[in-house]
Amino acid sequence: MNGDNGDRLTSVRNRWTVTSVLVTAAVFLIALLLGFVLLPRLEAGEQVAGIWDSICRAAGLPRRGEPSETVMPNYKTSLVKITSAVPRGRNEDAIGRGATLAQQCAICHGPTGVSRADSPNLAGQYASVIYKQLRDFKDGVRVNAVMTPFAVKLSERDMQDLAAYYSYLPRLPGFHPGGNPAPRIVVSGAPTRGIAPCGSCHGSIENKLGSPWLEGQSELYLKTQLEAFVSGSRQNDISSQMRNVARAMTPEEIDEAARYYANQPPPYLAAE
Repeated sequence: MNGDNGDRLTSVRNRWTVTSVLVTAAVFLIALLLGFVLLPRLEAGEQVAGIWDSICRAAGLPRRGEPSETVMPNYKTSLVKITSAVPRGRNEDAIGRGATLAQQCAICHGPTGVSRADSPNLAGQYASVIYKQLRDFKDGVRVNAVMTPFAVKLSERDMQDLAAYYSYLPRLPGFHPGGNPAPRIVVSGAPTRGIAPCGSCHGSIENKLGSPWLEGQSELYLKTQLEAFVSGSRQNDISSQMRNVARAMTPEEIDEAARYYANQPPPYLAAE
């Protein structure tokens, strides 16, 4: 196939072939300079940088003189392995020892694990949850003026026994009359904001290992913990999951979820 001047299109004597090759090469060189030299310098805010350093920065490789140490978070992370945190079988001896230890906890968490002081209810809570929180308090991953001094004195066996005892106690059931439907954030979440339904981790729909049972907890406690995840003052959630969820929730959704889970029957109904 020949061009208008009789030269083959692939021939170096064809001016259109030569022009297209030169234009392509020029575009490639300009893109190379922009992507590997100019933009990395602007992003780093540097006045002078070598071409090789700019290429390394653009490729995500360490540059000369940069520290090679792993960057560590400025806060402690949980050391608990949920899958092996507590024994799966029921241990009567552990429950008995836990009942003795729990006498020290009764002033805040109630003699039967049901609090009257806006502290969390521990009766019927999952053993893995109780163990994880105690261990996180002990390790300084979660900090509280009351719980931290108590937890640092606990041995591994103490934490296992307390978890066994409280998980053995009957938990408060949910109380949600038909005229009081669950808020959307609990049953449906907010998919467009990356929020799964609360019930998919915390019961009613499904339970995710390590996620606490929320039914019957204090409204003030639930709201306080969600706000702590929002502010980052609580950071012991696994893979930042609760921080990400709480930060995507609106203040109204936080109030609705806390109110819904805290709902309990009036005393005259509970006594029947």
